[in-house]
Amino acid sequence: MTTPTSSAPKGAVAALIAAFLGWLFDGFEMGLFPLIGKPALQDLLPNALPKAHLDWFTVIIAVFLVGAATGGVLFGWLGDKLGRVKAMTLAIFTYAIFSGLCAFVTEAWHFAGLRFIASLGMGGEWALGVALVNEIWGGKNRAWIAGMIGAASNIGFLLTGLISWKLNASLDVVTGWIHAVGLSPENTEYLLHNRAWRFIAVSSALPALINFFILIFVPESHKWEAEKKSGSTSHWATMDLVGVLIACIAALGIIYIWSPMASVSGAVAGVVTVVGLAIALWGYLHPMRQYMSRSVASGSTQSADRTTIMRNLLIGAGLAAVALLGTWGSAQQAARWASDLAPKGSALPVIDYVVIATALGAIVVTLITPFIADKLGRRVTYTLLCAASLAASLGFFRINVPFVEAVVPSSLLISAFLLGGITASFYGFFPLYFPELFPTSVRATGQGFCFNFGRLIAAIGALQLGNLMSLFKGANITASQSAANAYSVLSCIYLVGMVLVWFAPETKGRSLQ
Repeated sequence: MTTPTSSAPKGAVAALIAAFLGWLFDGFEMGLFPLIGKPALQDLLPNALPKAHLDWFTVIIAVFLVGAATGGVLFGWLGDKLGRVKAMTLAIFTYAIFSGLCAFVTEAWHFAGLRFIASLGMGGEWALGVALVNEIWGGKNRAWIAGMIGAASNIGFLLTGLISWKLNASLDVVTGWIHAVGLSPENTEYLLHNRAWRFIAVSSALPALINFFILIFVPESHKWEAEKKSGSTSHWATMDLVGVLIACIAALGIIYIWSPMASVSGAVAGVVTVVGLAIALWGYLHPMRQYMSRSVASGSTQSADRTTIMRNLLIGAGLAAVALLGTWGSAQQAARWASDLAPKGSALPVIDYVVIATALGAIVVTLITPFIADKLGRRVTYTLLCAASLAASLGFFRINVPFVEAVVPSSLLISAFLLGGITASFYGFFPLYFPELFPTSVRATGQGFCFNFGRLIAAIGALQLGNLMSLFKGANITASQSAANAYSVLSCIYLVGMVLVWFAPETKGRSLQ
């Protein structure tokens, strides 16, 4: 490993450790709901039909994705205006505390509201950590750093499966520990009931402790400090965030119109979606447009650079949308779908096994993807990732079928490993590619928009799962088969990515602007 180019090694290592932990727990928070959502909704909606559980499951995921899209722009803006470190501590605090509060919800909409606020921080932390570490470490380290970023979040995702698996296998021991600290039997039962989903949610508040380490040991980006001294950070204005608020409201309106709470025709919902998406795009881009206008007027930025940056924002968002929609339509659904393949009444922890297998695959593949991109180039690599992800998704949902023995089939675990690894490979690719698309002055906001606006597209796609499943219903088609068909169709979004990437700039060999 080479040493950082423009910062003391100690400070650079501290920045990497802090960002790594932030990404790790970011992944833990993202993996939380797919793991505990099913038992949580069983408790929160005890008299509801399974379809209502599925509808709420989808809505909460969609609300989370909208919050992440909003947080990516909001905290990216804070990172470019106030500094990477200050904004990152606030982002981590937000996602940790509000994820922990999910343990005490009593209604499904409470869960949705808290996940929305938590996701603001999750969306922001990714862009801030990527900007900070890329700016502190030298160019020769960037492929390795990008792999670490992708692996870290998937290690967090792995932790959710391991904690759930071990916790439910050792509930008697955990119960004894909780009693030892003085908690009453009633409160212990409250925390550990139904796969201990409330206890797991409480544990998600622990990442807030990272902030003490960040504030004491992590230096600010020297590149950002140079931008501040030049005066370019003054072009960011608080009033521009009104656009982000309008975009968020429009995005939530799209979620509502497709939710079970709204009874409208598909045609009306389609029109609202198109209009709402246009408003959301305008609103999320508003702070960047205003900044660029002020920067051009002051002479800090050329008009041609402004055009290039705005074009890169749209292309980057499209590339992220393909990857995120593919992930949320396949890998994120895998554990819940696979749990229905086990024999009825089986105590097999299928969800935990699939979460662990997909996370292990993701850790391995995200580590090596940036090195492939450095070797083959950005566009060729992205195209290959899309093709492989499509094959892995179709393979997982077409090969695996219900099983009768009290053993999880090896084919399920192997295909889950491949599915998780290949579809997650983009999260090792984007930390390498997105920083290359933007100069330091707008890097956090640009990355935050690209990666997280894709989550809004993924949210809209996720809301269509129920409609897709209904298309495949039939007398001879089981619920798991109709779901597999829906997930397979949604994974075809990777075909769009294989075309779109060739309109993106090739940045192989370039240093950060």
